[in-house]
Amino acid sequence: MDAISILIDWLPYLLSGIIVTMGLVAAGLGIGVLLGLPMALGQVYSKWPVRAAIGVYVWFFRGLPVLVLLFLFYFGLFPAIGLGDMPAFFVGATVLGLRGAAYQSQIFRGAIQSISDGQMTAARSLGMSRFTAIKSIILPQSVRIALPGWSNEYPNILTDSAVCYAIGVMELITRTSQIVSQTYLTMPIYIACAGVFILLNYAGMKGLYILENRLAIPGFGGNSGEV
Repeated sequence: MDAISILIDWLPYLLSGIIVTMGLVAAGLGIGVLLGLPMALGQVYSKWPVRAAIGVYVWFFRGLPVLVLLFLFYFGLFPAIGLGDMPAFFVGATVLGLRGAAYQSQIFRGAIQSISDGQMTAARSLGMSRFTAIKSIILPQSVRIALPGWSNEYPNILTDSAVCYAIGVMELITRTSQIVSQTYLTMPIYIACAGVFILLNYAGMKGLYILENRLAIPGFGGNSGEV
């Protein structure tokens, strides 16, 4: 059987890893927003103890490689708190999400700080509370401004998800390695895997650019362009 026939036979198994990979990416982006946005607000509007705590969090998760974080959580933290039997996917998604939150918090923080202080002053002068001003005036603008930078997290998390093979998550790289060990075809299988990653990267970035252009604020920079 030639290499092309073998590749075609194993292609469905390889492609089934897309669901797992995209699940990791969705977790990284989703948890990143849920934690990153409040942390960004905390860094801008909170007192120094909160800002310091968030700074330590960001420093920790940005300062360690993904692989080290995976091992720390999978072999260390989770077993230590009685969660050693958690699925590898859950651990990988958690790590990517927590690390994504550290990076995304800085993207959102920069966007929030780009809003003129005069807007907060004007809102308060109209009788709005600080919370209402942030929710109704600051956040709608800053989230849109942050979208170009936030969308760049997609390819970063997509490529980081491949490291989750080290703890046994059945994503694209894990499945690729299993196919290679069964067929002894190295280059054709890894080329197919690379092609899948390129397509996922292109499709995801294309969708995010479309969303970015639809939500763009007139007068704030230009369109992000086409992929």
